[in-house]
Amino acid sequence: MVYSEPLMSTFDRSPDAFLESQEPIRYTEIVSAVVSSLKEDAAYENHEQGHTWKFTYGTVEVFVHLSGESVEDTLAVWSPVLTLPVAEPAKLMQKLLEKNWTDTLEARFCIWNDQVILNHYRTLEGITAGEISRAITLVASLADEYDEPLQAEFPKA
Repeated sequence: MVYSEPLMSTFDRSPDAFLESQEPIRYTEIVSAVVSSLKEDAAYENHEQGHTWKFTYGTVEVFVHLSGESVEDTLAVWSPVLTLPVAEPAKLMQKLLEKNWTDTLEARFCIWNDQVILNHYRTLEGITAGEISRAITLVASLADEYDEPLQAEFPKA
C-alpha cells in the first residue's frame, strides 16, 4: 500500500507538535450551540461555578451546567422529576434503582436537595458535540416521560 506524502508528513510530526497546532476547544461555545439547536429560548447564566443553561422540555425543567473549559471540568445535565418526601419511599427507591439498571442508559436517577432528579454527569475530556446532544436529549426526554407517572404513583407524604 502506498501512502500519500501529506498523510505521511502528518505522522512524521511529533504528537506534541500536532497537539500544539490545534486550536483549544471552546466547550462553552459547543454546549451553547447544542442547547440552542435543541431549545432556542434557553436561559443562560455565567457565574462563579461555571455556565448554566435552563429550559423547559414538555413538563420538566432541564439544566445544563458546564463547570469550566478544561478537559478536567465537567458537564452535568439534570432535571427534577419528583419532590420528596413521598408515600412509600422504599418502594420508590427500589423502582428508581431498577430503572437505573434497565431504562435510563447513560442517565440515572439520584436524590438531590429533597428531589428525585434524572441526571448525566461526565468530564469534558474527549467529549463531542454529539455526546453533549445525546446527554441533554436523553435526560430531557426521560425526565419528561417519568415525571408525571412517578408523581401519580408516589404522592407527597
